[in-house]
Amino acid sequence: MKIIIGAGKTSFEGWRSTQENELNLLNRKDFEDLLKDEKADAFLAEHVWEHMTYEEGIIAAKNCYEYLKDGGYIRVAVPDKNFRNDWYQNMVQVGGNGDPNHPAYSHKIVYDYKTFYDVFLQAGFDVELLEYCDEQGNFHYKYWNEQDGRIGRSFRFDTRNSESKLGMVSIILDAKKPKIMRGE
Repeated sequence: MKIIIGAGKTSFEGWRSTQENELNLLNRKDFEDLLKDEKADAFLAEHVWEHMTYEEGIIAAKNCYEYLKDGGYIRVAVPDKNFRNDWYQNMVQVGGNGDPNHPAYSHKIVYDYKTFYDVFLQAGFDVELLEYCDEQGNFHYKYWNEQDGRIGRSFRFDTRNSESKLGMVSIILDAKKPKIMRGE
């Protein structure tokens, strides 16, 4: 079972799309109701974690960890605090532009890659950064397979990006739950 968290209108074959009203990351009962006695193979969350506080993000990561199969993963993307683009930073800032209809109105945090990495490390995951900007604003990219969860606001898939100019980037990471080696 592969689950898209906070899917909006996003749907991919082989993935189950969910909204906050059926899977609130802070509510363990929602995980239990959705998964029954199963555990998920994978979660995908594009631009969800910034709608929670840092502390809530850790709780959400721990809940995902608990409800993943051993060896399962979550692919996550959030806006990047280190991306050097004034338009972008104004758009993704905490509270957005102050308009309640603005998509970023409910943003509670804008992560840098170290802080976002730490959220999932604290939950017990093995974490791998796939896309991010460092403190100098330099963009880093490691190839990732879209079949494992496509992130639209990414270097490859956002039409505002080209080889010569970045217009929209995210911090993207994979957080994997270690496989438990059982004795024979």
